[in-house]
Amino acid sequence: MIRNSLAILALAVAATGAQAQTELHFWHSMGGALGDKVNELANKFNASQKDYKVVPSFKGTYPESMTAAIAAFRAGNAPHILQVFEVGTATMMAAKGAVVPVYKLMKDADEPFDPKAYLGPVSGYYTDSKGNMLSFPFNSSTAIFYWNKDAFKKAGLDPNKPPRTWKELVAAAEKLKASGHPCAYTTSWPAWIHIENFSAWHNVPIGTRDNGMAGTDTQFRINTPLHVKHLTMLGDLAKRGMFSYAGRTNQGGAKFSSGECAMLTESTGGQANVRRQAKFDWAVTSIPYWDDVAGAPQNAIIGGASLWVMGGKTNNAYKGVAKFFSFLSRPEVQMEWHKDTGYVPITYAAYDMTKKSGFYQQNPGAEVAIKMLTNKPPTSNSKGLRFGNYVQGREVIEEEMEGVFSGKKEPKAALDEAVKRGNEILRKFESANRS
Repeated sequence: MIRNSLAILALAVAATGAQAQTELHFWHSMGGALGDKVNELANKFNASQKDYKVVPSFKGTYPESMTAAIAAFRAGNAPHILQVFEVGTATMMAAKGAVVPVYKLMKDADEPFDPKAYLGPVSGYYTDSKGNMLSFPFNSSTAIFYWNKDAFKKAGLDPNKPPRTWKELVAAAEKLKASGHPCAYTTSWPAWIHIENFSAWHNVPIGTRDNGMAGTDTQFRINTPLHVKHLTMLGDLAKRGMFSYAGRTNQGGAKFSSGECAMLTESTGGQANVRRQAKFDWAVTSIPYWDDVAGAPQNAIIGGASLWVMGGKTNNAYKGVAKFFSFLSRPEVQMEWHKDTGYVPITYAAYDMTKKSGFYQQNPGAEVAIKMLTNKPPTSNSKGLRFGNYVQGREVIEEEMEGVFSGKKEPKAALDEAVKRGNEILRKFESANRS
């Protein structure tokens, strides 16, 4: 009888302990293998301590999960952590009261936190004009150049010498076409690569007020002579049958992986698919640049997403979120995430650890993105961008670029129209978010 009573008491204590564990809800947009990796990270954190349990939930695409979280916040049941893609930064910043800045979270929780420990172009994208980090960097990528070595050999090009400049890319495209290759060049993510990263890589602004980072009263500046020159080159390659436009997201990767296109600009995160699908010898390097632009190349900017902390939670829950972020920042955790997903490690310590492990010697392409991001210290033109409602702004830019690729619009007119329409979107955002 006493033994039974002790067993019941032990079960009651265990149940009480389980109830004392605080659940932290984490909404994200990573499906498939990436979603499995997020679950794995959460499980490792949960096993590392007993006070908190991170519960990840896939909520659809980035725009879908962002919309769902804002609606949930208004209803009083938002998650603790929300993954938001980089172009949603300004929108999240404007959601006053809905978010807790990461620098404040870590300070209030008395959790060690040094913004300088994170790769400059990564942390810079998510910091305000005073240097305060607003969201926690999580999955960060950048644009890189892929080439088909077998196609280069067939065209009489050196398979180990990819084009460094856009002039060299045009020359390579001409030889590839002459050799009978069906498509010389394609791209994924046209606005991100050919406007946003292109501008940072050449240290020119795409908007006033530090690319929107210094305030909402900003104007687009993507119709400069350099931007027009670059879009003219792409339009000309399209007319001559050497550039094949694939679409607004990552469709270009499939054209390259199938062997249809011999050169590709794409996210570093596209390597996993190419590795799985390509039946030819290929490699990656930095994206080309115009060598008549002084100081180019500068540094690349990131894509991907960061983690935002939603408002209205308990101090105890916020302590748990801070501990989870500290866990995610550990060099060994970041190194594993980097190796398994293709995203860059977010801290210098994780990068050094990966280097020492010999991973880059075995997988040379894995280091290209980090070298591009850290090529030079970021400037106000290459730190990142922060435009209100930029999801719509990017769509406007892509629509105007498509007019050039299809031969229906002149490059200067298309970029002038993109600036005009984009500025209208910025003014609506500014008007709606006056403090």
